[in-house]
Amino acid sequence: MKKAIISVIILFLLITGFSSIVVTYDNEYKLIRQFGKIDRVISESGISFKIPFIEAVDTVPRNILLYDLPSSEVITKDKKTMVADTYALWKITDPLKFAKTLSNSTSNAESRINTSIYNSLKTVIGSMTQAEVISARDGDLGETIMESINNSMKSYGIELVSVETKRLDLPSDNKTAVYERMISEREQMAAQYKAEGDSKSQIIKNQTDKEVSIMLSEAEATAEATIAEGEAEYMKTLSKAYASKEKSEFYSFVRSLDAAKASLTGDNNTLILSEDSPIAQIFLGK
Repeated sequence: MKKAIISVIILFLLITGFSSIVVTYDNEYKLIRQFGKIDRVISESGISFKIPFIEAVDTVPRNILLYDLPSSEVITKDKKTMVADTYALWKITDPLKFAKTLSNSTSNAESRINTSIYNSLKTVIGSMTQAEVISARDGDLGETIMESINNSMKSYGIELVSVETKRLDLPSDNKTAVYERMISEREQMAAQYKAEGDSKSQIIKNQTDKEVSIMLSEAEATAEATIAEGEAEYMKTLSKAYASKEKSEFYSFVRSLDAAKASLTGDNNTLILSEDSPIAQIFLGK
């Protein structure tokens, strides 16, 4: 009987000792409850202790969690329906507040996240046209949704790390018609841009042609003025060179020879001179 009592006591002490040990890992928080009320939060990893049979332990995840939202339809500013499929990365930043407001339930947290993101998604996409939504779906849309949600999740002790859109598409029943309309609109825009480009190109060409014409006219006028100045200078030089009577007579003689040479062309080798011609006077010895 004595050995049995000792064995029971040892077993009780072992159970009591093990039940007083609390092991906390890096990816979790430990909530210590006393009579159902949270007494303290253990956030550091390692071994700690609690009062056995009086205090209980709850575990709260500390790592980043993934919540995949159900696909939902949203309406854009220009009354176009689109299908949004998004997911959120979130984490618990205040385990005490999380336990009090959401009963320490990740399901309750995901329900709150779902409602908040869906409302924000409707608000953001409802303020944008379909073309703007399509342009922003590669990152800007998620950032805008995050800004719209702002700090509303902090009251639950949780934080949204990121909101991303996996798929943002048109409903299958009107996808083809919408794509064809979008293609037609883009073609009209392209034609308008091309017409504007052609118009600007023609204006530039006309302006260039006008400038070239003006430059050519100015160049020709300058050339004519230069030629006239050259001829005037030439005549002035000749006047100075043949200012005396002897030089003038010699110049007239040379010009007469040039004229005679020019007239003796082809088969016509006969030159008829008057008596007062400078060349005739040479032959006549005058």
